[in-house]
Amino acid sequence: MTEATLHGWLVATMFALAAATALALALITAPYGRHGRPGWGPTVPARVGWIVMESPAVVAFLAIYLAGPHRADAAPLVLLALWQVHYVQRTVVFPLRMRAAGRRMPVLVVALALAFNGLNAYVNARWLSALGTYPEAWLADPRLLVGAAVFAAGWSVNVRADATLRRLRGPGDAGYRIPRGGLYERVSCPNYLGELVEWTGWAIATWSLAGLAFAVYTAANLVPRALAHHRWYRATFPDYPPARRALIPFLL
Repeated sequence: MTEATLHGWLVATMFALAAATALALALITAPYGRHGRPGWGPTVPARVGWIVMESPAVVAFLAIYLAGPHRADAAPLVLLALWQVHYVQRTVVFPLRMRAAGRRMPVLVVALALAFNGLNAYVNARWLSALGTYPEAWLADPRLLVGAAVFAAGWSVNVRADATLRRLRGPGDAGYRIPRGGLYERVSCPNYLGELVEWTGWAIATWSLAGLAFAVYTAANLVPRALAHHRWYRATFPDYPPARRALIPFLL
């Protein structure tokens, strides 16, 4: 079996995992964060778990990318930069700044995320620097320009939404409050909306099945999570703004 064939099968696996994840999360709310609960095995501190499970997206992605023959080409380097901007922030900056006093997450959640992030790192990094074709002219291609702009817009929404949540808590405070301001006036989870926009931009910028598979998986994971958050907010806060949607303003 050639590497290209193997890569194609792994991309197909990601699409299948997206379908399975969407079905599973429609039935069971993932047990971490505000939905944490006993009965899911041993746990680790949330900050540690977050760094460990996201680390392949930075470390493995970079190592796999650097092993490719097109690693020094201009367009793949731009795409590498987009990926690392998101994942360095997500793997290092976000968990170190999160208000996570006393919070834990199941080892099972960490292990599942670690495995997916390893698969996703290989599929996307190998495509960029070895199996895909991105000549220098791709730098001026509308797909890269539009995709990068969409990615940047989503990243900004995601980071700002996370900052809003972080400001709701003081040092040592692990409680929850109703977030206000910005897109929180329209939806319960603008941080997830930002990620969906980011990886849609990635799929456009890479114009690849690898990028599309990740965007589809992101939706399969975050849409049910956003709906669960929205239900939790409504059940927890009697004065929760009734006009807010879960994820997409005015629609969902």
